[in-house]
Amino acid sequence: MKNQTKKISYIIGVGVFALFIAAISSCKKSSATTTDDEQVTVSAPLFSVGQPVDNSKPLCNAIKGTMKEGLEYHIGCDVTVNKGDTLLVQQGAKIYFDGNYNIIVRGSIVCLGTKEKPIWFTVKDLAKTDVAGASILTDPAYVGKWGGILGDTSTKMMIFKWTHVEFGCGPLATSPVYGMSGGGKPAYMLNVVNPDGLFVLEDSWIYGGVDDPIRIQGGHIHVMRNTFEKGGLTGGEYLNIKSGTVGNVAYNLMIGAATNGVKPSNNGSRGQVTTIYAYNNTFVESGYRRASAGRGGSINFEEGSRGKAFNNLIVNCRYGLRIVGYDGSYSGNALKAADFANIDYGYNYNYCDSLKLANQIYPVPFSTVPKSTDIPAIAGWLPANYLTCLTASTAACDIYDGTPVVGQNDPQFVNFPVKQNRNLGTVAYATGWDFHLKSTSPALNKGFTGFVPLADGVVFGTPAVSYKIKVDAKFGATEITPPGADIGAYQSSGKGNQH
Repeated sequence: MKNQTKKISYIIGVGVFALFIAAISSCKKSSATTTDDEQVTVSAPLFSVGQPVDNSKPLCNAIKGTMKEGLEYHIGCDVTVNKGDTLLVQQGAKIYFDGNYNIIVRGSIVCLGTKEKPIWFTVKDLAKTDVAGASILTDPAYVGKWGGILGDTSTKMMIFKWTHVEFGCGPLATSPVYGMSGGGKPAYMLNVVNPDGLFVLEDSWIYGGVDDPIRIQGGHIHVMRNTFEKGGLTGGEYLNIKSGTVGNVAYNLMIGAATNGVKPSNNGSRGQVTTIYAYNNTFVESGYRRASAGRGGSINFEEGSRGKAFNNLIVNCRYGLRIVGYDGSYSGNALKAADFANIDYGYNYNYCDSLKLANQIYPVPFSTVPKSTDIPAIAGWLPANYLTCLTASTAACDIYDGTPVVGQNDPQFVNFPVKQNRNLGTVAYATGWDFHLKSTSPALNKGFTGFVPLADGVVFGTPAVSYKIKVDAKFGATEITPPGADIGAYQSSGKGNQH
């Protein structure tokens, strides 16, 4: 009986195995007969490092490893990524700050969001106040609900791809990293200080800030195809760049900055000479929340900085491209000159709704020399002696009449209200607008493509700077987009800003 039972079990086992093999074989049709709906694609596992970060309770103290796809994490006190450690954040993760806390990065942070599944660093359930003319005093964007993601001198890399960073810049009692003030002054939402480190911010969103949303005090940077909104309460630049910084800033939409969109300076004498290529950016209604005269709006080169500025679209900003030179001053504060000999620029496009703005397309009394490639074309509205007086540094440069260009050359955004009867600077957000260019826009095909962006191996200036951000899907730039044929951040080719 036992032998008979074993025989029956054996027959059943063989039969089951045969059916299993047959089932597998039936799925293995030849490629010639397999239809599309029969093919199965298995997604590759997401990249991770170390152990998963525990999300069962608010995070405190040292953290490292991987924040997993789609999970929710809470920051319950200051957390630190120690030197040599890495915090990797997968697509779709949401990191909520439960109070005025910081992420201190002494090692590396790598955030790999995607267009379909971006990453969030924010405050849970905090609503935005995106209404034209709303009071800045009650707008949560300018309060500082949490601190910042703060790099230090040992930080190897800070990489943010398809990532939302919003409502930060809370006060710091004591600075936990180099180069920041304590004493209750605002943190920066993103702080970079290692001249040898890497900072990548691409296809991301920066929203709000009490002072500079981003302060860069050295490093190799790649800031490309991002959207910046509501930066700074009564002062602050979206990108306040100090000495030791080299990189590209391109295809960004910067709307409603308190002061400038991009401010390169070589202040600090840390590492390489600050060299920034700022091209194909769109600046809208910036410079109005800073009361002091003479600064704020688009791009500002000062204090020994250098680089390039091409193809930028500057719409109703308080000042155009500003290059500090000679003995220029404002409000009695003497400024050191930019490295004018190593600044190359042109093909920049200004649109102004008012005479006050038109009279500052070339900010006076500074040293931005008009270029024949600029829009509006300089012929016919700038005085004949304007270029002469710039080189002579005379008082005659303090005045010119921009009346002929007021309201001219509307860039024709798909949806944004230029030529409206409202106070400029009251719209500081992108929600509800579309800054792509219409097919009839005069900014199409007016860009300059005859230069190469900074990339690994590209050098510029004397002394020459080196640049070491490579193209890499995880640890570098996904793409270093070259200069575009159209002025501004949005290209008719589909390249450029993807928001």
